[in-house]
Amino acid sequence: MNFSIHAEQRQDIILKLNEVKQNFANRGWFPGTSGNLSIKSNQDPIVFAVTASGKDKTKITPEDYLFVDADALPVEKTNLKPSAETLVHSVIYRNIPKAGAVFHVHTIANNVVSELYGNQGYFEIGNQELIKGLDIWEEGAVIQIPIVENYADIPKLAKEIEKVLNPRIPGVLIRNHGIYAWGGNDFETKRHVEAFEFLFEYHLRLLQARSLVNQKLYTN
Repeated sequence: MNFSIHAEQRQDIILKLNEVKQNFANRGWFPGTSGNLSIKSNQDPIVFAVTASGKDKTKITPEDYLFVDADALPVEKTNLKPSAETLVHSVIYRNIPKAGAVFHVHTIANNVVSELYGNQGYFEIGNQELIKGLDIWEEGAVIQIPIVENYADIPKLAKEIEKVLNPRIPGVLIRNHGIYAWGGNDFETKRHVEAFEFLFEYHLRLLQARSLVNQKLYTN
């Protein structure tokens, strides 16, 4: 598909992607060349800017992103290859039209949580203030974040993610891999990623604290 992206829109999207990339890279959320980011530029047909494959996300270069369609194919002439998991972004944009950005990060906390609860297929947490960061405002809200297996076959992975997408919960964990989160725009999506990561780390630290308390009670 040939699609023209207005120069001002292109510049705005790349600026936003660079800001998020630097922020997440500074937190250590892109180990190696892992993770990927996208911002949608058009809904019908779906067109979005996505990180190019194999890039060091601690650096900014003129060739960090390309624009692709719903089939993860470039809409402009380019030598760049889209991130291997671009089809996952496409599935989210197809199924959740209000999604304007999709961010994927790898952290120790989200990997450990996904492994701890992978067999049950979701991670549940409730009564935590940062759930409001996901635009869920119910008193004492309890949420379940889906977990899918880490299939090397990306089309299969995308299909499995498609099965569990829940517009109320703006994220999906991949077992021992990372989280995909989305929102209406880059600001909202960044907030969702931060809220998820806080919830994961909080839960793991709470488990650790409870274990230490139980050890002390047992030894005393």
